[in-house]
Amino acid sequence: MNIHMNKKRVPLILGVLILIQSLSSCNFLDPDKYFEDFFPQDSVFGSKSNAEGYLWNTPTRFPDPGALWGFPWNPGQLASDEMTAIWTTAEFPGSMFSRGEVNERNLPASFHNVWKSMYTIIQRCNVMLANIENVPDMNTRERQLYTGYVHFMRGYAYYHLLMDFGPCLIVGDEILSNALPAEEYDRERATFDESIEYIVGELEKASIVLPEPQTQSSSLYVRPTKGAALALIARLRLIHASPLYNGGDAAKQCFGNWIRESDGVHYVSQEYDPERWAIAAAAAKQIIDMNYYTLHTVESDPQEQSPWPTPDNVPTAAFPDGVGGIDPYRSFKDMFTGESMAQNNKEFIWAQPSNNVITYTRHSFPVYYGGWGGMAVPQRVIDCFYMVDGKSIDQSSAEYPYEPDLAETVSSSVELGPVILRSGVPKMYENREVRFYASIGFPGSLWKMSSASDGGYTNKQMWFSKEDNSGKSGAGNNVNDYCVTGYTPTKYIHDDDSWANGKGNVKAAYIVNPKVFPIIRYGEVLLEYIEALNEIDGAYEVSVMSHEGDRVSVNVTRDMAEIKKYFNMIRYRVGLPGPDDITLADKTTLRSIIHNERQVELFNEGYRYFDTRRWGTYLTEDTKSSNWYGLNTEKERDPGSANGGFWELVPINTKNMRDRQAAPRQVLLPLPHNELMKTPKMSQNPGYER
Repeated sequence: MNIHMNKKRVPLILGVLILIQSLSSCNFLDPDKYFEDFFPQDSVFGSKSNAEGYLWNTPTRFPDPGALWGFPWNPGQLASDEMTAIWTTAEFPGSMFSRGEVNERNLPASFHNVWKSMYTIIQRCNVMLANIENVPDMNTRERQLYTGYVHFMRGYAYYHLLMDFGPCLIVGDEILSNALPAEEYDRERATFDESIEYIVGELEKASIVLPEPQTQSSSLYVRPTKGAALALIARLRLIHASPLYNGGDAAKQCFGNWIRESDGVHYVSQEYDPERWAIAAAAAKQIIDMNYYTLHTVESDPQEQSPWPTPDNVPTAAFPDGVGGIDPYRSFKDMFTGESMAQNNKEFIWAQPSNNVITYTRHSFPVYYGGWGGMAVPQRVIDCFYMVDGKSIDQSSAEYPYEPDLAETVSSSVELGPVILRSGVPKMYENREVRFYASIGFPGSLWKMSSASDGGYTNKQMWFSKEDNSGKSGAGNNVNDYCVTGYTPTKYIHDDDSWANGKGNVKAAYIVNPKVFPIIRYGEVLLEYIEALNEIDGAYEVSVMSHEGDRVSVNVTRDMAEIKKYFNMIRYRVGLPGPDDITLADKTTLRSIIHNERQVELFNEGYRYFDTRRWGTYLTEDTKSSNWYGLNTEKERDPGSANGGFWELVPINTKNMRDRQAAPRQVLLPLPHNELMKTPKMSQNPGYER
């Protein structure tokens, strides 16, 4: 969360404030020792300039939200069921976590740092709230705005703790010196419900005073607005309504015996509260009702030689009532590759440039082409993407059939706008939806790599089979740096992106930069609204914070017209039809479709790890062998060769798959052992030791 960017230069002494001192007291209560010793409060809060410097230095402690793959802030992509790799190194703790090897005594540094850094931020926020009234040259509006940013940062810090570790230890407004007796630090955790309400309360306070998105300077787009605060609330409300935290079977299995000692209350609710879905829907609707955010679209080019095909079942009215006037492929793809400017993208409710995104797109490029290889997507995910007419692969139409036989290939090149399928590509990958081609590097896919200085390394087909330069042989001595399934993620890769100095000896290339990571985007909010509405039985009157800054009562029902309107909007943007009325009327069927929609729409954006847990499907589906198949990348493509057999779907035979677990304790990370030793009243997460 580099929302400190574009700040004014502050006194040099602020530089020392980025140091995090390791003190003898509990990390979650450590004061900023350098602040106390070298920059007295009357200096920090003696002027607006200094106070703002302290404010915008604070978010440097948040992790890059795009850190989802290596050294991630949460177990991330390699602990989800949408990605895998052969790597077992410390760079990829998500794989270690999915193998059940993470415990309270060996918590990987990137996870442990979240615990320490978030409480450092909270302490700093408490200092700012206690002293902001003392700043002499700050007017009332400036003080309100400052306080709003502080409440947002404090809520966002607790959000990180909640997502990783579950129920929070809430400090409130206290500023506790490290000189206090040890017993002053000893306290119990809040319940999950209490944690949600506290964080939502912080974000509500922020939403009242933060800038409207339309008034935010484009040069400050990385700072949160009112929309970001309300959208985080909506995300939290959906999590709170979901089975893992709302009395579902998963709640009972994972947390049934976890009770707070002082009052006997369950840390996670064991009783279902149907009203939570209504609250989640109402919260999401507040962002929609701001009438500012839209799904990102790119106008269609009337001169396009082979435009994206519009099937007969997709309305051709102007978007958002149909696909008319937009290029579905570029509308989706350009959001992630660096092609579209984030400052002008009204789908990005909150986004920031991410070096992690750049670094880990390189892990999708084969070693031969300057990459580090290794990122792999299982066949299950490939099968989730729809056909071009919106049919699932097992219900495909005669006009756009799905071909499961990988021996059946395209006989001549096919052009779908910028997507080119050359002859020889299996028909399994023909006639698929926009998001498939925008997100997945499949065998035979064309990588343009237009920035490569040597034309011999542009417009290459990547096959990922053993004998190909994109496969295991091309990796040479890098024995773990190849795609083990034959499918790799390409969502953030631009057609111009290329890497120099690989085994192919490309001497000059570049990556389109910046790559902006969407912390929250409007597409997510629409899916939250749809999901919450679908789960509602009956009618509810609920209270939420409105986008205008007031608490309002909202009547909510399972409104099929609303579900249809916003589901269609998501589908039309990518050139697909929306669900029919029969599907919309069936809650169970629609739930399954919504879950699948989140898989394909939000693929490789960091949601899947949390989604399968909150739904409870993680416990029954994650390790099923049928979910972890890929092409036989140990074999060559030629079926007549002695080592042929690449086109066979086989179980992924790696340590990360063989040892993968789906235990109840793995819905949360453990609290660090050394912290628990200092705070006897603080409960450990179920399944872990103190």
